[in-house]
Amino acid sequence: MSDSQEQLSSTPSLSGFSQSGGNSSSESNSNFHHQPRTSLQLFPCSESTSQDARSGPDMKHALEQLETALMGPDEDMAEYEGGGVEKRHKAVMQEVATLQSSQPSNLKQLLIQCAKALAENNMTGFDSLVEKARGKVSITGEPIQRLGAYLVEGLVAREQASGNKIYRSLNCREPESKDLLSYMQVLYEICPYLKFGYMAANGAIAEACRNAARIHIIDFQIGQGTQWMTLLQALAARPGGAPHVRITGIDDPLNKYARGGGLEAVERRLAALSGKFNITIEFQGLPVFAPDVTREMLDVRQGESLAVNLPLQLHHTPDESVDVSNPRDGLLRMIKSLNPKVTTLVEQESNTNTTPFLTRFGETLEYYLAIFESIDVTIARDRKERIGLEQHCLARDMVNVIACEGRERVERHELFGKWKSRFTMAGFKQYPLSSYVNSVIKSLLKCYSVHYTLVEKDGAMLLGWKDRNLISASAWY
Repeated sequence: MSDSQEQLSSTPSLSGFSQSGGNSSSESNSNFHHQPRTSLQLFPCSESTSQDARSGPDMKHALEQLETALMGPDEDMAEYEGGGVEKRHKAVMQEVATLQSSQPSNLKQLLIQCAKALAENNMTGFDSLVEKARGKVSITGEPIQRLGAYLVEGLVAREQASGNKIYRSLNCREPESKDLLSYMQVLYEICPYLKFGYMAANGAIAEACRNAARIHIIDFQIGQGTQWMTLLQALAARPGGAPHVRITGIDDPLNKYARGGGLEAVERRLAALSGKFNITIEFQGLPVFAPDVTREMLDVRQGESLAVNLPLQLHHTPDESVDVSNPRDGLLRMIKSLNPKVTTLVEQESNTNTTPFLTRFGETLEYYLAIFESIDVTIARDRKERIGLEQHCLARDMVNVIACEGRERVERHELFGKWKSRFTMAGFKQYPLSSYVNSVIKSLLKCYSVHYTLVEKDGAMLLGWKDRNLISASAWY
């Protein structure tokens, strides 16, 4: 197994986010040609879009309207000055210091005290504090109690050096029945910051390729392939006729669960879309780890507008702190050499890459507490789906961040400021996101909860919960 295979042999949980698709008929090859359908109606976006967006059909319709709006003219994005990695690091250290100075009178403080004891190799104190914490946590309790249950297990796994084993066993499982949504799909539906992060990326691609007759999308984590469904529908309705679309889907070759049946299932879904919307789609699946992808594998052709998508994937590619050859920056340089019209990045807004253990624990606590709180307003605490998605799709990431080190720690998130530096060093410039699209997404966010936030900062869209940014979306050329 190559270094990159060792590094990436488990498909990520948050990084596996994509909408699930239903069954569809397969085609005999990768080129899908179908008879024209009778009509395709897409409606312009209006202020009424967000009125009842939280309900199922209405939300789906509102999102389809937004995708259509993405084909419209872009507006200039206002510049925004903000802090970077150092600012976030300082804030986390202040939080840790504040909690360390107090007696563990509440669960949040108690968890920090557990981590501090472990960091100081105070095993007697650690065992005592963990025992207290276990008496306060519950997978059906308040957000901090549910989060605490998994953080405690992560700390114990770190003590016992079993974190990597747990990480690889806590897979985000496929549904037991075809009638059930996967845990990933449930999480995608109830966490709009994920949904809208992908929509912002789609909008940038639609704008960059708006006049192209032939479009090639390289998706470095194709998942179940359905990030592209609404975009393809909008492209099919484009005035003057639909373009020829070629999609190269890259995914972890060792795990099928996160993409719902493998790259063959993605091909079937795209074939069904091709017939439904009368748009020519060509698909190539590449079961290759991202750092191992070469220019030759991608079959870049003259006359195509190239778009590259990096959705919650790049933080799994090792950087210079793990591998002296720095595959993370090397991958960006390779992508830049393809001369894409646009490259889209969606990443978790968290700083866990090179920070020391105690700071990393505090960052993980704050980040996932915001996610658990946002889940709490959407789905009942005793629902099987909630327990399942938190265990299989979130706890897994947390255990890896807390309990693993070196090559075994594959969850290595960076803040947008750091990603911006990496892209700039690789020769990229920022492609502006649409302020109009951002405003529509902000309106739709309010239909979920007033606590969801959207901030336009340094040319990126930052989506979050209350005062915590969770997802960043940006575009580059």
